[in-house]
Amino acid sequence: MKLDLGNQLASSEEHQSDTITYLFASELDHMPSRNLLDLLETRDFYVSFRQEAISLILQAQYSCDCGPFVPYLAVNFMDRFISRIEIPEGKPWILRLLAVSCLSLAAKMESTDFSVCNFQLKDDPALAQTLKGRATEIILEAQNEIKLLKFKPSVIAASVLLLASNELLPLQFPSLKCSISAFECVDEENLLNCFDTLQEMVENE
Repeated sequence: MKLDLGNQLASSEEHQSDTITYLFASELDHMPSRNLLDLLETRDFYVSFRQEAISLILQAQYSCDCGPFVPYLAVNFMDRFISRIEIPEGKPWILRLLAVSCLSLAAKMESTDFSVCNFQLKDDPALAQTLKGRATEIILEAQNEIKLLKFKPSVIAASVLLLASNELLPLQFPSLKCSISAFECVDEENLLNCFDTLQEMVENE
């Protein structure tokens, strides 16, 4: 039996072309609806919710042996969900449930072993230890900065925590900054001045 390699090659190329065309045609089916952009531009709640959810998803790399594909796909799933389903405010457990659900689904798509029990959403030990270590480094370095002598120790401590979180958890930084600034004993202007001083010190190292 004689094989017609020319026809087989042509058939393979045609099939590949059809597959590529299909992928482009179905691309919109795998994206969030346009409603998501409107929500993020008009409602601060959705901006904060999305930032915190993404930060939780990215923490999976600290507690699970996940490649970059898993958190990337999980964020895609999360965006598609919140663009179509109304998220009620005042229920923080929804944030964690959505993050775990999207991660589990993304891990299954890559056939990656993923255990929800191993994903410490509340207090990721490795991340917390890293944040504490970085904050300690900044405080020790700050002892040489005479500009910081005008600030109270509590202000310096809060500013150091903000600076460390800005470096390690940039997605959670805005919400943490708002939480600390809203505390009645904190002078926001003084806090930000101290933060700027510390940031300048770190950048000039």
